[in-house]
Amino acid sequence: MSLTTIFGVLGALGLFIGAIVVSTDNFIIFLSGSSFIMVMGGTLASTFISYEPRYVLLSLKLIWRIIFSPKVGRNVLKSEVGRIIKWAYTVQKSGVPALEAEAMKATRGDKFLRFGVEMVVSGYTGEEVREIMTNTIETTYGRNTVQVEILKGMASAAPAFGMIGTLVGLIIMLDNMGGDPSSLGKGLAVALLTTLYGVLFARIFFLPTATKVLQREQIVKFRNYLVAEGLALLADKKSPRYIQDKMNSYLDPSIHFNIDKMKK
Repeated sequence: MSLTTIFGVLGALGLFIGAIVVSTDNFIIFLSGSSFIMVMGGTLASTFISYEPRYVLLSLKLIWRIIFSPKVGRNVLKSEVGRIIKWAYTVQKSGVPALEAEAMKATRGDKFLRFGVEMVVSGYTGEEVREIMTNTIETTYGRNTVQVEILKGMASAAPAFGMIGTLVGLIIMLDNMGGDPSSLGKGLAVALLTTLYGVLFARIFFLPTATKVLQREQIVKFRNYLVAEGLALLADKKSPRYIQDKMNSYLDPSIHFNIDKMKK
């Protein structure tokens, strides 16, 4: 679980609710089914018009998934260097064919890494491995960030539909001005709720989710480039120490892999 994400969402909602509790005793005025339907219904309708339904549904699922911890962290990057170096020793000692038996177990569940190892075992040159895996990385990143654009679109649409709801409420309120003047204030408060809902959904859910998903995809992309470079060097039968230094050049110095510690 990503505790910081959970605390962030609860903190944002807590500040909003806390401000209401401090300011008024009439909490019920901040609840409006029609305002919620206007904002969420309009946002979803606009999104389904703009994008294919499959990708819209995937985007909505991401709002829930961001509360889980990312798969790739700093320690994972360091361990990837160690794994490639271990394979380099295997290749150096027993040749490329010996890599297949050792690596295939380690790559179970990681299709990208398995694909790269299969190319190395098949005898591709380092440049060929690098070229093919670069294409794989970029196309995968492009597919996985489609949802980011959809969520950003929803973040833009929610406040717009909130304003539409407010305008509808104002028109109805103005049409009733010939009646009881004391009801105008209450009607205006209800009308403004749609704008409030639109901003809340955009700034607490849609836009933060898009930003976090994009960041996580960028981290995965970086990890994949790191692995691709290591496999390309492995295909060229570079020495373990050269592979270490080249892969470490991608990383923060504080998490550089030390081949000498691995030997001990």
